[in-house]
Amino acid sequence: MTSFSEISCAQLFKRIGTFDAPKIINTRLAEDYARDTALIPSSRRVSHHSILNTLQEKPQDTPIGKTVVVCQEGHKVSHGAAAVLRAQGMPAEVLSGGFCAWREQGLPLVSLQALPEKHRQAGLWVTRHRPKIDRIACPWLLRRFIDPDAHILFVPPSEVLAVADKFDAISFDIEQGEITHEGPLCTFEVMLDHFELHSAALTRMARVIRAADTNQIETIPQAAGLLALSIGLSKLYRNDNTQLAAGLTLYDMLYLWARDGVNETHDWPR
Repeated sequence: MTSFSEISCAQLFKRIGTFDAPKIINTRLAEDYARDTALIPSSRRVSHHSILNTLQEKPQDTPIGKTVVVCQEGHKVSHGAAAVLRAQGMPAEVLSGGFCAWREQGLPLVSLQALPEKHRQAGLWVTRHRPKIDRIACPWLLRRFIDPDAHILFVPPSEVLAVADKFDAISFDIEQGEITHEGPLCTFEVMLDHFELHSAALTRMARVIRAADTNQIETIPQAAGLLALSIGLSKLYRNDNTQLAAGLTLYDMLYLWARDGVNETHDWPR
């Protein structure tokens, strides 16, 4: 049973991938990380010695979100780091059982070894402007599961690769980009493989995205709806970043359908 200052693996997994997910701080010691470099989705590696420097200062009128601290087994390192945060007025919990419990329960993990060093310095991703499907879905995946602080740059197609080179950004969803379509797979699916990030919900979601993105809407019933909403979204917003902000909610909903609502239907009550 978890204590008042702990959160279970199952509880945390239900929060990951949603717009109000907690910040996840990975304080596993270097020797533990060296043996297993996988990370809980959306978590950031931070030394427990510098825990107070992990959260950027927010405006006074912005509420401070909850933080979950993860160490190897959920003992002294994470409990100490969480206590330091709480002493500074920051809500913080410890993942019960730590990283070991998460892995033992077979919950999704992400491999950041696939990220080049340039991304770890700049955190920039670049793609074609006027996004439709993959170019909203991939930023959603990045923000919700891989790097919550990822910055997405939208530029003309002819400039994507040059901008990636000059600004140390990772190019995606463009021919010759670092992460893009491969055979029948859309960029969203390639990104899942790239980071070794897999779950039943993400796989189900990816099938809908591929069908909508590659004009195969007859193969997946939900794809036609995603295509219609994506086109409407692009016509509603002229600013790509504003469109992205609104589009994240669309994929939040698609993810929750894929995870929890697949078997639900709706009809007029009789």
